[in-house]
Amino acid sequence: MLVGFNLATLDVGSIEEGDFFVRFKIRCKKEDFISNLIFIYGPAQEDHKQKFLTELAHLSSKETLPMLIGDDFNIMRGPQEKSKVIDAYNLRELDLSGRQFTWANNLAHQTFEKLDRVLVTTEWETKYPKATVQAVTREISDHTPLFLNSGDGDSISPHSDFKFELGWQAKIRRLRQHLRGWAKNVGGAYKKEKKVLLDKLDELDKKSEHTQLDYNELNLKHALHERVTQLLREEEIKWYQRDKVKNLLEGDANTKFFHPVANDVVLDGNRLDDIPQVSPQENVLLSAPFTVEEVRSAIFQMEHNKAPRPDGFPSEFY
Repeated sequence: MLVGFNLATLDVGSIEEGDFFVRFKIRCKKEDFISNLIFIYGPAQEDHKQKFLTELAHLSSKETLPMLIGDDFNIMRGPQEKSKVIDAYNLRELDLSGRQFTWANNLAHQTFEKLDRVLVTTEWETKYPKATVQAVTREISDHTPLFLNSGDGDSISPHSDFKFELGWQAKIRRLRQHLRGWAKNVGGAYKKEKKVLLDKLDELDKKSEHTQLDYNELNLKHALHERVTQLLREEEIKWYQRDKVKNLLEGDANTKFFHPVANDVVLDGNRLDDIPQVSPQENVLLSAPFTVEEVRSAIFQMEHNKAPRPDGFPSEFY
């Protein structure tokens, strides 16, 4: 499982792992609301079913905080199995909108199941009575992602600064004078193409839930899938590069100064006797303007695909 949290809005407390779940104790900073967020990955094998249900029962019985349980339940396929689990642990399933099923294979004669669910306790639902679960486009996965909206009305609109994208290199060699305008146009075209492809894939997915796709529709779906995979790979390269300029490595020399601060060690900024001083001759040398050779030498010492500043321009650009 891969789980991410926005630490600007949530505090993550204790973490517990089981054979089929990972539990996070979280606190919403805005409302000071503490609850348990539990991700489930149920076994597909029938002989592990009882072990899974026993673990889920033990987890539910010992918790006193409000709970939200979600992810891939696998074995809860029939209405009777679902009712047994929900009734036994005093849970309620949030209604899903947008799709009837959450899993489908990619065979010509597709199989559909509802394996992914979001279950909540009464206390959690009382806190967020307007919560909804929306099925979104599954892109190239066999599972349909579920978007949970707590209904509190908050919206996220992060401001995105311009950054050079590594995947643009082949295209900008003839357009460097117009790079900023080109980047906006390409970014807009990419988003439009991706949206058109995903909308068409979503349309075919939903149609296949009710009727068998014909030969042409299956070929179209395969072609759309291939193109979306290519676009997602380009997007992966983009975010990989952006991530590198936002994080410092643990071994970075700059962190040696900040490690004592993190450990509550007070540093005396007026103490200079144990710090080597710059001589007047060294000061003149350091204050002199950079020469062309110095700039060229520094650039050619940079490693491949490394960006020295937050603007994201790698060494290959220069």
